[in-house]
Parts: sequence; structure tokens; C-alpha cells
Amino acid sequence: MARKFFVGGNWKCNGTTEEVKKIVSTLNGGDVPSPDVVEVVVSPPFVFLPLVKTTLRPDFHVAAQNCWVKNGGAYTGEVSAEMLVNLDIPWVILGHSERRSLLKESNDFVGDKVAYALAKGLKVIACVGETLEQREAGSTMEVVAAQTKAIAERVTDWTNVVLAYEPVWAIGTGKVASPAQAQEVHSELRDWLQANTSPEIASTTRIIYGGSVSGGNCKELAAKPDVDGFLVGGASLKPEFIDIIKSAEVKKSS
Repeated sequence: MARKFFVGGNWKCNGTTEEVKKIVSTLNGGDVPSPDVVEVVVSPPFVFLPLVKTTLRPDFHVAAQNCWVKNGGAYTGEVSAEMLVNLDIPWVILGHSERRSLLKESNDFVGDKVAYALAKGLKVIACVGETLEQREAGSTMEVVAAQTKAIAERVTDWTNVVLAYEPVWAIGTGKVASPAQAQEVHSELRDWLQANTSPEIASTTRIIYGGSVSGGNCKELAAKPDVDGFLVGGASLKPEFIDIIKSAEVKKSS
């Protein structure tokens, strides 16, 4: 069975109420492939989740950008998986490189978060990726495998996991991994899953690419056999996000 193309929009820490309404209006008016061709999830900041949830078109879904590693309680500033479930938010992004680097979230901590969120019924976009220094040192796969291993050690059912490969050096920099570079890592990640989880998990788990994805480069990236979609940053705030969603048609026709 073909893996359904997946496009996520990570709005990061951006937006006002009026700006969010404008983005949602653009998305609602967009002409995109049907849900059987592409799954679309957008991830606004926590404070805008209810607004987006209630106004966004029904064929698009909503994700939080993070959640806490256990149940709620005395964790000032955190949002629990249970709260997201209570708000009927189906998805969460975990392990984004900005949280790994700025907030020092370790591989094990991210793995614990993924396992807890899944146990509470959330679907997870789990992020992995190497820095420029790590790539130049030739340790890309070593880094990405270690990040993935921390998830695989804690998760047996990958049905509700999308793996996002985001080379840190390409996020928000305008530098993009070439289609060949993206395909190489995605293919090696899939091989790692086959060897360390199961052939079924390897063949069915979607591995999406993130890192300066735009309307201009999305079709060439989407054409690669192991690129199952995108996690889009800055461009998800712009009308070109519709063009990126449409790149799913490349897979449909291939």
C-alpha cells in the first residue's frame, strides 16, 4: 500500500489573531488534492489552537508544537498531552531541533515524550536531523539513527508516527538539502527502521522532509521515492503553502 503524502505546516512562534485568521482564510480557499491523496496538518502556537481548530476546513487537521512528557501538575508553562486530547487536537510535533538545541531536550527526553503522547491517543510528528558540523564530520546517519533509536526503544506501534527529517543547517536558512541528499538520508532511515523495528514499519512509516521547503523546490523533492511529504516552516505562513500541498500530485502520477 502506498504511503499517503503528508504535509505539515509549523507556524512556530508567529502570528496575531488577525494574521492567523488571514492564514486560515487562505487555506480554506485553497484548491488542493483530496484527502485520499494528501494529509494536511497545520501547527499554530498553543494560544491559537482553539481558533484554528474551529475555523479551519474539515479536511485539514491541527497539531500542537509540543507537549509535556507526563501528566499535568506542577509544571508551570507546560501543556500536557491530556489537555490537547481534551481540546480534540489530534497531532503534536515533538523533538523539533529548535527545542533540542535551545531547550536542551535530549534524545531520551524526546523519546519519552513521543511514547507518552502516543499512549494518550495523540499522533506524533517526531523530528530528527543533524547540524552542519555533524554533516561535515560525516556523522549524519549516526546522529539521526541515535535520535530515532530513542523513539524506537519506547514505541512498538508506529501507526501514528510520522518521522520528520530536518537537517538543522537547512531550517530557516534558505539552504535546502538537495533532492539527492534528502533521498539518501530518507532511504538510510528507512533501512535503519527495517533492521531495527520491522520491514512492515519501515515500508509504512512516512518519512517527511523539512528545511527551507518552498513552492519552488517542493516538486523535485516530492518526486524522490522515500520523501513522503514535508514539514514546512516559514512557507506555511504564506499562500505558497497551497503549492507545496499540491506537490502531492507528483506522487500520485509517479
